[in-house]
Amino acid sequence: MGVSGLIQLIIGLALLIAGAEGLVRGSARLAAALGLPPLIIGLTVVAFGTSSPEIVVSIQAAFSNRADIALGNVVGSNIFNVLFILGLSAMVAPLVVSEQLVRNDVPIMIGASSLVMLFGLDGALNRIEGAVLLVLLVLYIVFLIRISRRDNAASPAVKAPGPANRSNPVADVLFILVGLVLLVFGSRFLINGAAALARILGLSELVIGLTIVAAGTSLPEAATSVVASFKRERDIAVGNIVGSNIFNLLGVLGTASLLAPRSISVPAAALTFDLPVMVAVAMACLPIFFAGLRIPRWIGGLFVAYYAAYVTFLVLDATSHEALPIFTGIMLSFVVPLTVVTLSILLIRSRHASPRAGPE
Repeated sequence: MGVSGLIQLIIGLALLIAGAEGLVRGSARLAAALGLPPLIIGLTVVAFGTSSPEIVVSIQAAFSNRADIALGNVVGSNIFNVLFILGLSAMVAPLVVSEQLVRNDVPIMIGASSLVMLFGLDGALNRIEGAVLLVLLVLYIVFLIRISRRDNAASPAVKAPGPANRSNPVADVLFILVGLVLLVFGSRFLINGAAALARILGLSELVIGLTIVAAGTSLPEAATSVVASFKRERDIAVGNIVGSNIFNLLGVLGTASLLAPRSISVPAAALTFDLPVMVAVAMACLPIFFAGLRIPRWIGGLFVAYYAAYVTFLVLDATSHEALPIFTGIMLSFVVPLTVVTLSILLIRSRHASPRAGPE
């Protein structure tokens, strides 16, 4: 069981890397050829495509009466996307943040996160709430299209004679489609292998959904954003994360809630801890993104460290480890207050200085 799971993990990771390369290359070249901003491509085609594993897993879990996995997959994926993937991408290369993300998309991500937590206060996500989430997703896509058209009308793109403009649109679309297929199949291999190994550890379905399944389904986003960061396609790297989180909340949870035979239950543990963490992580993006419109390497390292602390807490809590009270005390007494102070300083600095994306 262990060897088979490890083999599936390796195959899945290889397919994810290959798929991410094709997706980033095709989407970036197609965006330039069509005169669309890479940010819009990152927020839509790339973000929605890399979130396809989440929607498949969540719908299957909902139909299998495993609501803990369905909900934990989305909540855990969103936390993983911001803390681990965005942090890792910033550690690879400091990320420049688009003003549109700060003005529009990050507040929408915060609002969607808060709305899902509000819907879950009664202990379930029903069909009506799922329909509301899907309607909001459609409105968000329409909003992106209108923003793109307005920007293009205000400043028509001048196509330089670079490789992107000499690209073949058919080949670019093929790159995107093949990349998406590889990402989906790679995720399946990786999830199967990770789940097999996780069951040996005896973790609950909620914890498996929040960690193993969430990380597995988010690896397309991880591979895509890290590869995009390496290739200096930073609008795609950041837009992919924000767009994926919005799609996870509105599209994945909306579809799962609408199609599930019964309402998707929201466990008390998720309502009192994991959902608030997801909202807090989304809100933390705003002052960090405001601070100079860039994410430096030290912020990326801080994000990754926070994700490690989050997973450590989940494991200690799930196993009722004796170190849990000490770990919780350290986090509440030192780490959380220090984070609040740091974010406050960043926000104050951003208000006293005009946001400007500096050099690496």
